[in-house]
Amino acid sequence: MPWQHDTWLPSPPLSESELLAQAERLAGLRLAELARLLDQPVPDSLRTAKGWVGQLLETALGASAGALPEPDFRHIGVELKTLPLNRQGEPRESTYVCTVPLTGNTGLSWETSWVRRKLARVLWVPVEAAPELVIGERRIGMPLLWSPDAEEEAILRQDWEELMELVVTGQLEELSARHGTWLQIRPKAANARARCHGYDAEGRLTETLPRGFYLRTAFTRRLLNRHYRRHAL
Repeated sequence: MPWQHDTWLPSPPLSESELLAQAERLAGLRLAELARLLDQPVPDSLRTAKGWVGQLLETALGASAGALPEPDFRHIGVELKTLPLNRQGEPRESTYVCTVPLTGNTGLSWETSWVRRKLARVLWVPVEAAPELVIGERRIGMPLLWSPDAEEEAILRQDWEELMELVVTGQLEELSARHGTWLQIRPKAANARARCHGYDAEGRLTETLPRGFYLRTAFTRRLLNRHYRRHAL
């Protein structure tokens, strides 16, 4: 039965099964349809509204964490990640995980890291993202509730430890997107003038670009092949 705007109000899910059921209700909707249900305008371009799709889904599903270093659905420990796909069902871009702690990172471990906390339990939601498709006409796909298996976590952990060693030892300038099998560190800033503090190789505080952890498309492509068999939408 079609949704009635005056009877549907997003609320934080109380369990994983409730969250998954809510996400499955969105499958097949076009972004314009969902935006209309939530009384939100559809941007003309995502270049000036980066993150709009994810924010729309967060609102629709009742996410509560915002920008905190916690899973989006705090009470049930689940993170929401959208998965933009091209016409062939391939991921179009890497997936942002969280910011990189450039200071105050002494003694950090994988077990207590933001990355592990964010990826421990993820609700993946595929979304059409072919550039020739008008934003509002892009459809939402079937969700996947996922946790890394032992092999996946081992590789992610190794990536994180190698990347963080470069960060902690002040080798930020040597760090590039080529490092890491599935996890990589890249600059993350609204513009090239953005700066934050980090340490150089001599341990001196210096200004540098903010960085973020990202999952490579090699990882999300593997995820699609294993769990969707290219029928995510």
